[in-house]
Amino acid sequence: MRLRWSGGVLLSVAAAYYVYTPLPSAVSEPWKLILLDALFRSFIHAGDAAQALGLCHSVHMLNSVVSRLEVIEPWSSPTVRVTDSALGGVPARVFQPVGGGAKLRRGVLYFHGGGWALGSGRMRSYDLLCRRMAEELDTVVVSVDYRLAPDSVFPDQYHDALAASRAFLSPEVLQHFGVNPARVGVSGDSSGGNLAAAVAQRVHTCKLTHMHTLTHINTHTLTFFFWPQISADDSMSVKFSIQALIYPVLQALDLNTPSYQQNHNVPILHRHLMARFWLIYLGADPSLLPHLLSSPSSLLHPSISPSIRSHLNWTSLLAAKHQKHYLPVGIETGSREVTGIVPGLVDVRAAPLLAEQGILGRTPRAYVMTCEFDVLRDDGLMYARRLQDAGVTVTSVHYDDGFHGCMVFSFWPFLSSVGQRSLDNYIQWLDHNL
Repeated sequence: MRLRWSGGVLLSVAAAYYVYTPLPSAVSEPWKLILLDALFRSFIHAGDAAQALGLCHSVHMLNSVVSRLEVIEPWSSPTVRVTDSALGGVPARVFQPVGGGAKLRRGVLYFHGGGWALGSGRMRSYDLLCRRMAEELDTVVVSVDYRLAPDSVFPDQYHDALAASRAFLSPEVLQHFGVNPARVGVSGDSSGGNLAAAVAQRVHTCKLTHMHTLTHINTHTLTFFFWPQISADDSMSVKFSIQALIYPVLQALDLNTPSYQQNHNVPILHRHLMARFWLIYLGADPSLLPHLLSSPSSLLHPSISPSIRSHLNWTSLLAAKHQKHYLPVGIETGSREVTGIVPGLVDVRAAPLLAEQGILGRTPRAYVMTCEFDVLRDDGLMYARRLQDAGVTVTSVHYDDGFHGCMVFSFWPFLSSVGQRSLDNYIQWLDHNL
Protein backbone atom coordinates (compact mmCIF):
# COMPACT_ATOMS: atom_id res chain seq x y z
CA MET A 1 0.00 0.00 0.00
CA ARG A 2 2.81 2.37 0.93
CA LEU A 3 4.55 1.54 -2.35
CA ARG A 4 1.41 2.37 -4.34
CA TRP A 5 0.93 5.58 -2.38
CA SER A 6 4.55 6.59 -2.94
CA GLY A 7 4.30 5.74 -6.62
CA GLY A 8 1.15 7.82 -6.94
CA VAL A 9 2.79 10.77 -5.25
CA LEU A 10 5.83 10.52 -7.51
CA LEU A 11 3.66 10.31 -10.62
CA SER A 12 1.62 13.30 -9.46
CA VAL A 13 4.77 15.32 -8.81
CA ALA A 14 6.20 14.32 -12.20
CA ALA A 15 2.95 15.25 -13.95
CA ALA A 16 2.80 18.59 -12.14
CA TYR A 17 6.43 19.28 -13.03
CA TYR A 18 5.72 18.48 -16.70
CA VAL A 19 2.53 20.52 -16.86
CA TYR A 20 3.66 23.59 -14.95
CA THR A 21 5.37 26.36 -16.90
CA PRO A 22 6.31 29.69 -15.28
CA LEU A 23 4.36 32.49 -16.93
CA PRO A 24 4.43 36.29 -16.78
CA SER A 25 2.00 37.54 -14.15
CA ALA A 26 0.13 39.74 -16.64
CA VAL A 27 -0.77 37.00 -19.12
CA SER A 28 -4.49 36.31 -19.44
CA GLU A 29 -5.84 33.23 -17.61
CA PRO A 30 -2.44 31.59 -16.99
CA TRP A 31 -3.72 28.16 -15.91
CA LYS A 32 -5.65 27.73 -19.14
CA LEU A 33 -2.50 28.57 -21.07
CA ILE A 34 -0.40 26.19 -18.94
CA LEU A 35 -2.75 23.29 -19.62
CA LEU A 36 -2.93 24.11 -23.34
CA ASP A 37 0.86 24.28 -23.52
CA ALA A 38 1.26 20.96 -21.71
CA LEU A 39 -1.12 19.32 -24.18
CA PHE A 40 0.66 20.83 -27.17
CA ARG A 41 4.11 19.87 -25.81
CA SER A 42 2.95 16.29 -25.26
CA PHE A 43 1.89 16.07 -28.90
CA ILE A 44 5.23 17.54 -30.03
CA HIS A 45 7.18 15.10 -27.87
CA ALA A 46 5.12 12.19 -29.22
CA GLY A 47 5.85 13.35 -32.76
CA ASP A 48 9.56 13.67 -32.04
CA ALA A 49 9.56 10.17 -30.58
CA ALA A 50 7.78 8.77 -33.65
CA GLN A 51 10.37 10.42 -35.90
CA ALA A 52 13.28 9.16 -33.78
CA LEU A 53 11.89 5.63 -34.09
CA GLY A 54 11.64 6.03 -37.86
CA LEU A 55 7.85 5.70 -37.85
CA CYS A 56 7.00 9.01 -39.50
CA HIS A 57 7.95 12.67 -39.62
CA SER A 58 7.07 14.44 -36.38
CA VAL A 59 4.83 16.89 -38.24
CA HIS A 60 2.87 14.02 -39.81
CA MET A 61 2.23 12.68 -36.33
CA LEU A 62 1.07 16.09 -35.13
CA ASN A 63 -1.24 16.57 -38.09
CA SER A 64 -2.67 13.11 -37.59
CA VAL A 65 -3.59 14.07 -34.02
CA VAL A 66 -5.00 17.42 -35.16
CA SER A 67 -7.10 15.72 -37.85
CA ARG A 68 -8.58 13.23 -35.40
CA LEU A 69 -9.35 15.86 -32.76
CA GLU A 70 -10.20 18.98 -34.74
CA VAL A 71 -11.07 18.46 -38.41
CA ILE A 72 -14.82 18.38 -38.97
CA GLU A 73 -17.06 17.83 -41.96
CA PRO A 74 -18.83 20.86 -43.48
CA TRP A 75 -22.23 21.43 -42.00
CA SER A 76 -24.69 24.16 -42.86
CA SER A 77 -26.97 26.09 -40.55
CA PRO A 78 -30.13 28.09 -41.22
CA THR A 79 -27.94 31.20 -41.61
CA VAL A 80 -24.71 29.95 -43.26
CA ARG A 81 -24.20 27.44 -46.07
CA VAL A 82 -20.86 25.62 -45.78
CA THR A 83 -19.25 23.61 -48.57
CA ASP A 84 -15.83 22.19 -49.40
CA SER A 85 -14.62 23.32 -52.78
CA ALA A 86 -11.47 24.51 -54.55
CA LEU A 87 -10.19 27.92 -55.54
CA GLY A 88 -7.55 28.19 -58.23
CA GLY A 89 -6.95 24.47 -57.79
CA VAL A 90 -6.42 24.87 -54.04
CA PRO A 91 -8.81 23.15 -51.58
CA ALA A 92 -10.97 25.57 -49.64
CA ARG A 93 -14.00 25.69 -47.36
CA VAL A 94 -16.62 28.24 -48.38
CA PHE A 95 -18.98 29.97 -45.93
CA GLN A 96 -21.94 31.73 -47.61
CA PRO A 97 -24.68 33.60 -45.76
CA VAL A 98 -28.14 32.28 -46.56
CA GLY A 99 -30.72 34.56 -48.14
CA GLY A 100 -30.26 38.23 -48.87
CA GLY A 101 -31.62 38.18 -52.40
CA ALA A 102 -29.50 39.54 -55.22
CA LYS A 103 -27.51 42.06 -53.17
CA LEU A 104 -23.73 41.93 -53.41
CA ARG A 105 -21.88 40.93 -50.26
CA ARG A 106 -18.42 41.49 -48.90
CA GLY A 107 -15.80 38.78 -49.27
CA VAL A 108 -12.85 37.60 -47.15
CA LEU A 109 -10.11 35.17 -48.13
CA TYR A 110 -8.66 33.57 -44.98
CA PHE A 111 -5.39 31.66 -44.41
CA HIS A 112 -5.08 29.52 -41.27
CA GLY A 113 -2.03 29.41 -39.03
CA GLY A 114 0.14 26.48 -37.99
CA GLY A 115 3.72 27.23 -38.96
CA TRP A 116 3.03 26.42 -42.64
CA ALA A 117 3.09 22.78 -41.49
CA LEU A 118 0.08 22.19 -39.23
CA GLY A 119 -3.62 22.78 -39.28
CA SER A 120 -6.42 23.16 -41.78
CA GLY A 121 -9.26 25.48 -42.63
CA ARG A 122 -11.45 22.45 -41.84
CA MET A 123 -10.43 22.47 -38.18
CA ARG A 124 -13.24 23.14 -35.75
CA SER A 125 -11.66 26.37 -34.46
CA TYR A 126 -11.23 27.85 -37.94
CA ASP A 127 -14.61 26.58 -39.03
CA LEU A 128 -16.23 28.39 -36.10
CA LEU A 129 -14.16 31.53 -36.75
CA CYS A 130 -15.12 31.76 -40.41
CA ARG A 131 -18.71 30.77 -39.70
CA ARG A 132 -19.02 33.62 -37.21
CA MET A 133 -17.47 36.08 -39.68
CA ALA A 134 -19.89 34.99 -42.40
CA GLU A 135 -22.89 35.22 -40.11
CA GLU A 136 -22.18 38.48 -38.26
CA LEU A 137 -20.73 40.37 -41.22
CA ASP A 138 -23.06 38.92 -43.88
CA THR A 139 -19.85 38.11 -45.74
CA VAL A 140 -18.69 35.30 -48.02
CA VAL A 141 -15.64 33.76 -46.35
CA VAL A 142 -13.29 31.34 -48.09
CA SER A 143 -10.83 29.47 -45.86
CA VAL A 144 -7.89 28.15 -47.88
CA ASP A 145 -6.21 24.77 -47.30
CA TYR A 146 -2.79 25.47 -48.80
CA ARG A 147 -0.22 22.67 -48.99
CA LEU A 148 1.75 21.94 -45.84
CA ALA A 149 5.38 21.25 -44.99
CA PRO A 150 7.33 19.02 -44.92
CA ASP A 151 5.64 17.43 -47.96
CA SER A 152 5.52 20.83 -49.63
CA VAL A 153 7.99 23.58 -48.80
CA PHE A 154 8.45 27.21 -49.74
CA PRO A 155 7.38 28.59 -52.15
CA ASP A 156 4.56 26.04 -52.54
CA GLN A 157 2.45 27.52 -49.74
CA TYR A 158 2.96 30.99 -51.16
CA HIS A 159 2.02 29.82 -54.65
CA ASP A 160 -1.17 28.22 -53.32
CA ALA A 161 -2.05 31.44 -51.50
CA LEU A 162 -1.42 33.49 -54.62
CA ALA A 163 -3.39 31.08 -56.83
CA ALA A 164 -6.35 31.19 -54.46
CA SER A 165 -6.12 34.99 -54.28
CA ARG A 166 -6.04 35.41 -58.04
CA ALA A 167 -9.02 33.06 -58.42
CA PHE A 168 -11.05 34.76 -55.68
CA LEU A 169 -10.37 38.21 -57.16
CA SER A 170 -11.40 37.14 -60.66
CA PRO A 171 -14.66 38.74 -61.86
CA GLU A 172 -16.11 35.31 -62.65
CA VAL A 173 -15.63 33.93 -59.14
CA LEU A 174 -16.81 37.13 -57.47
CA GLN A 175 -19.93 37.06 -59.59
CA HIS A 176 -20.49 33.38 -58.77
CA PHE A 177 -20.40 34.10 -55.03
CA GLY A 178 -22.21 37.42 -55.31
CA VAL A 179 -19.29 39.43 -53.87
CA ASN A 180 -18.87 43.17 -54.36
CA PRO A 181 -15.51 43.64 -56.19
CA ALA A 182 -14.84 46.82 -54.19
CA ARG A 183 -15.19 45.03 -50.83
CA VAL A 184 -12.81 42.07 -50.83
CA GLY A 185 -10.31 41.47 -48.05
CA VAL A 186 -7.50 39.07 -47.21
CA SER A 187 -6.72 37.89 -43.72
CA GLY A 188 -4.87 35.24 -41.74
CA ASP A 189 -3.29 34.43 -38.41
CA SER A 190 0.34 33.57 -37.62
CA SER A 191 1.80 31.80 -40.69
CA GLY A 192 -1.53 32.53 -42.38
CA GLY A 193 -0.92 36.20 -41.61
CA ASN A 194 2.43 35.79 -43.34
CA LEU A 195 0.71 34.48 -46.47
CA ALA A 196 -1.95 37.19 -46.30
CA ALA A 197 0.72 39.92 -46.09
CA ALA A 198 2.67 38.34 -48.95
CA VAL A 199 -0.28 38.17 -51.33
CA ALA A 200 -1.42 41.64 -50.25
CA GLN A 201 1.92 42.83 -51.59
CA ARG A 202 0.92 41.04 -54.79
CA VAL A 203 4.21 39.48 -55.62
CA HIS A 204 4.68 38.47 -59.24
CA THR A 205 7.21 35.95 -60.60
CA CYS A 206 7.59 36.91 -64.20
CA LYS A 207 10.75 39.02 -63.99
CA LEU A 208 12.96 40.80 -61.48
CA THR A 209 12.81 44.47 -60.61
CA HIS A 210 15.16 44.69 -57.65
CA MET A 211 18.38 42.93 -56.80
CA HIS A 212 20.44 43.23 -53.67
CA THR A 213 23.63 41.58 -52.48
CA LEU A 214 24.58 40.28 -49.10
CA THR A 215 28.28 40.40 -48.30
CA HIS A 216 29.42 37.44 -46.20
CA ILE A 217 32.20 37.14 -43.67
CA ASN A 218 34.21 35.01 -46.08
CA THR A 219 33.98 37.83 -48.69
CA HIS A 220 31.67 35.84 -50.95
CA THR A 221 28.37 37.39 -51.94
CA LEU A 222 24.91 36.01 -52.07
CA THR A 223 22.50 37.48 -54.57
CA PHE A 224 18.86 37.49 -53.62
CA PHE A 225 15.81 38.84 -55.28
CA PHE A 226 12.73 40.84 -54.57
CA TRP A 227 10.11 39.78 -57.03
CA PRO A 228 8.11 42.45 -58.84
CA GLN A 229 4.93 43.47 -57.17
CA ILE A 230 1.68 43.48 -59.07
CA SER A 231 -0.16 46.11 -57.13
CA ALA A 232 0.02 47.83 -60.51
CA ASP A 233 -0.65 44.60 -62.43
CA ASP A 234 -3.18 45.59 -65.06
CA SER A 235 -4.16 41.94 -65.57
CA MET A 236 -5.96 42.07 -62.21
CA SER A 237 -8.90 44.41 -62.37
CA VAL A 238 -9.92 43.68 -58.76
CA LYS A 239 -7.61 44.23 -55.78
CA PHE A 240 -7.92 43.54 -52.09
CA SER A 241 -9.40 46.53 -50.29
CA ILE A 242 -8.12 45.54 -46.82
CA GLN A 243 -5.58 43.23 -45.18
CA ALA A 244 -6.13 41.95 -41.62
CA LEU A 245 -3.10 40.31 -40.07
CA ILE A 246 -3.43 38.47 -36.76
CA TYR A 247 -0.13 38.05 -34.86
CA PRO A 248 1.68 37.50 -38.17
CA VAL A 249 5.14 35.98 -38.61
CA LEU A 250 7.01 38.21 -41.04
CA GLN A 251 10.76 37.53 -40.89
CA ALA A 252 13.43 35.14 -39.62
CA LEU A 253 16.57 37.22 -40.02
CA ASP A 254 16.32 38.48 -36.46
CA LEU A 255 15.16 36.00 -33.84
CA ASN A 256 16.57 38.31 -31.17
CA THR A 257 14.06 41.14 -31.28
CA PRO A 258 12.87 42.25 -27.82
CA SER A 259 9.77 40.07 -28.11
CA TYR A 260 11.86 37.01 -28.97
CA GLN A 261 14.15 37.73 -26.03
CA GLN A 262 11.30 38.45 -23.63
CA ASN A 263 9.05 35.54 -24.65
CA HIS A 264 11.54 32.85 -25.66
CA ASN A 265 9.95 30.34 -23.26
CA VAL A 266 6.38 31.65 -23.19
CA PRO A 267 3.68 29.27 -24.54
CA ILE A 268 2.47 28.30 -26.94
CA LEU A 269 5.01 29.46 -29.50
CA HIS A 270 8.46 29.13 -27.95
CA ARG A 271 11.41 30.71 -29.76
CA HIS A 272 13.02 27.40 -30.68
CA LEU A 273 9.70 26.11 -32.03
CA MET A 274 9.28 29.14 -34.29
CA ALA A 275 12.83 28.66 -35.60
CA ARG A 276 12.05 25.00 -36.20
CA PHE A 277 8.92 25.90 -38.18
CA TRP A 278 10.97 28.30 -40.32
CA LEU A 279 13.48 25.60 -41.23
CA ILE A 280 10.72 23.09 -42.05
CA TYR A 281 8.90 25.68 -44.17
CA LEU A 282 12.03 26.66 -46.09
CA GLY A 283 13.03 23.03 -46.67
CA ALA A 284 16.29 23.52 -44.76
CA ASP A 285 18.44 21.03 -42.87
CA PRO A 286 17.05 20.72 -39.32
CA SER A 287 20.63 20.56 -38.03
CA LEU A 288 20.79 24.30 -38.74
CA LEU A 289 18.43 24.98 -35.84
CA PRO A 290 21.12 25.92 -33.27
CA HIS A 291 22.86 28.12 -35.84
CA LEU A 292 19.64 29.95 -36.72
CA LEU A 293 18.96 30.47 -33.04
CA SER A 294 22.48 31.78 -32.44
CA SER A 295 22.44 34.19 -35.38
CA PRO A 296 23.07 37.80 -34.33
CA SER A 297 20.46 40.53 -34.32
CA SER A 298 19.91 42.03 -37.75
CA LEU A 299 21.57 45.29 -36.65
CA LEU A 300 24.81 43.40 -35.97
CA HIS A 301 24.52 40.83 -38.75
CA PRO A 302 27.63 41.06 -40.97
CA SER A 303 25.85 39.43 -43.92
CA ILE A 304 22.91 41.80 -44.19
CA SER A 305 23.18 44.91 -46.32
CA PRO A 306 22.39 48.26 -44.66
CA SER A 307 19.29 48.77 -46.82
CA ILE A 308 17.75 45.50 -45.63
CA ARG A 309 18.93 46.08 -42.09
CA SER A 310 16.87 49.25 -41.97
CA HIS A 311 13.73 47.23 -42.66
CA LEU A 312 14.37 45.27 -39.45
CA ASN A 313 15.85 48.02 -37.29
CA TRP A 314 13.76 47.55 -34.20
CA THR A 315 15.70 50.22 -32.32
CA SER A 316 13.98 52.77 -34.56
CA LEU A 317 10.79 50.91 -35.54
CA LEU A 318 9.63 49.92 -32.05
CA ALA A 319 8.37 52.23 -29.34
CA ALA A 320 10.50 52.42 -26.20
CA LYS A 321 7.84 50.56 -24.18
CA HIS A 322 8.33 47.54 -26.44
CA GLN A 323 12.11 47.76 -26.65
CA LYS A 324 12.29 47.78 -22.84
CA HIS A 325 15.82 47.00 -21.63
CA TYR A 326 16.72 44.62 -24.44
CA LEU A 327 19.77 45.11 -26.65
CA PRO A 328 20.84 43.69 -30.02
CA VAL A 329 22.54 40.31 -29.67
CA GLY A 330 25.99 39.76 -31.19
CA ILE A 331 27.50 36.73 -32.90
CA GLU A 332 27.87 33.67 -30.70
CA THR A 333 31.11 31.70 -30.81
CA GLY A 334 30.82 28.79 -33.22
CA SER A 335 27.76 30.20 -34.93
CA ARG A 336 27.42 29.21 -38.57
CA GLU A 337 26.21 31.64 -41.25
CA VAL A 338 22.78 30.46 -42.46
CA THR A 339 21.54 33.12 -44.89
CA GLY A 340 23.72 31.73 -47.69
CA ILE A 341 22.55 28.18 -47.00
CA VAL A 342 18.86 29.04 -46.66
CA PRO A 343 18.09 31.66 -49.33
CA GLY A 344 14.42 31.73 -48.36
CA LEU A 345 15.36 33.74 -45.28
CA VAL A 346 15.94 36.76 -47.50
CA ASP A 347 13.10 36.16 -49.96
CA VAL A 348 10.36 38.77 -49.56
CA ARG A 349 7.73 36.17 -50.47
CA ALA A 350 8.64 34.34 -47.27
CA ALA A 351 9.49 37.44 -45.24
CA PRO A 352 7.10 40.29 -46.15
CA LEU A 353 8.75 42.63 -43.63
CA LEU A 354 11.74 42.84 -46.02
CA ALA A 355 9.67 44.51 -48.76
CA GLU A 356 10.74 47.89 -50.10
CA GLN A 357 8.86 50.94 -48.87
CA GLY A 358 7.44 51.62 -52.32
CA ILE A 359 5.87 48.17 -52.38
CA LEU A 360 4.37 48.53 -48.93
CA GLY A 361 2.85 51.86 -49.94
CA ARG A 362 0.75 50.14 -52.60
CA THR A 363 -0.84 47.64 -50.22
CA PRO A 364 -4.38 48.13 -48.86
CA ARG A 365 -5.61 49.53 -45.56
CA ALA A 366 -4.41 47.27 -42.75
CA TYR A 367 -5.38 45.81 -39.39
CA VAL A 368 -2.45 44.38 -37.46
CA MET A 369 -3.06 42.58 -34.17
CA THR A 370 -0.21 41.80 -31.77
CA CYS A 371 0.09 40.25 -28.32
CA GLU A 372 2.52 41.18 -25.56
CA PHE A 373 3.45 37.60 -24.69
CA ASP A 374 4.26 36.41 -28.18
CA VAL A 375 7.67 36.03 -29.84
CA LEU A 376 6.07 37.45 -33.01
CA ARG A 377 4.90 40.66 -31.33
CA ASP A 378 7.67 42.81 -32.81
CA ASP A 379 7.23 41.40 -36.33
CA GLY A 380 3.69 42.77 -36.33
CA LEU A 381 4.59 46.06 -34.65
CA MET A 382 7.47 46.73 -37.06
CA TYR A 383 5.29 45.89 -40.05
CA ALA A 384 2.53 48.22 -38.85
CA ARG A 385 5.09 51.01 -38.42
CA ARG A 386 6.62 50.43 -41.86
CA LEU A 387 3.17 50.38 -43.47
CA GLN A 388 2.31 53.66 -41.76
CA ASP A 389 5.60 55.20 -42.86
CA ALA A 390 4.74 54.13 -46.41
CA GLY A 391 1.43 56.01 -46.24
CA VAL A 392 -0.91 53.08 -45.57
CA THR A 393 -3.78 53.56 -43.12
CA VAL A 394 -3.13 51.11 -40.30
CA THR A 395 -5.09 50.07 -37.24
CA SER A 396 -2.58 48.52 -34.85
CA VAL A 397 -4.24 46.69 -31.97
CA HIS A 398 -2.10 45.36 -29.13
CA TYR A 399 -3.22 43.15 -26.23
CA ASP A 400 -1.13 43.60 -23.10
CA ASP A 401 -2.38 40.27 -21.70
CA GLY A 402 -2.45 38.41 -25.01
CA PHE A 403 -0.46 35.36 -26.11
CA HIS A 404 0.17 33.73 -29.47
CA GLY A 405 -2.88 31.96 -30.88
CA CYS A 406 -5.32 33.48 -28.42
CA MET A 407 -7.95 34.41 -31.02
CA VAL A 408 -8.48 30.88 -32.31
CA PHE A 409 -8.70 29.69 -28.70
CA SER A 410 -11.69 31.93 -28.06
CA PHE A 411 -14.07 29.01 -28.65
CA TRP A 412 -15.01 26.07 -26.42
CA PRO A 413 -13.35 24.34 -24.62
CA PHE A 414 -10.60 26.91 -24.07
CA LEU A 415 -12.79 30.03 -24.13
CA SER A 416 -9.89 32.45 -23.82
CA SER A 417 -10.98 35.79 -22.41
CA VAL A 418 -8.41 37.79 -24.39
CA GLY A 419 -9.19 35.63 -27.40
CA GLN A 420 -12.85 36.55 -27.24
CA ARG A 421 -12.01 40.24 -26.87
CA SER A 422 -9.64 40.09 -29.82
CA LEU A 423 -12.17 38.26 -31.98
CA ASP A 424 -14.89 40.81 -31.20
CA ASN A 425 -12.53 43.66 -32.07
CA TYR A 426 -11.37 41.95 -35.28
CA ILE A 427 -14.93 41.42 -36.51
CA GLN A 428 -15.90 44.97 -35.55
CA TRP A 429 -12.96 46.37 -37.55
CA LEU A 430 -13.89 44.27 -40.58
CA ASP A 431 -17.47 45.49 -40.32
CA HIS A 432 -16.36 49.15 -40.29
CA ASN A 433 -13.62 48.93 -42.91
CA LEU A 434 -14.57 46.27 -45.45
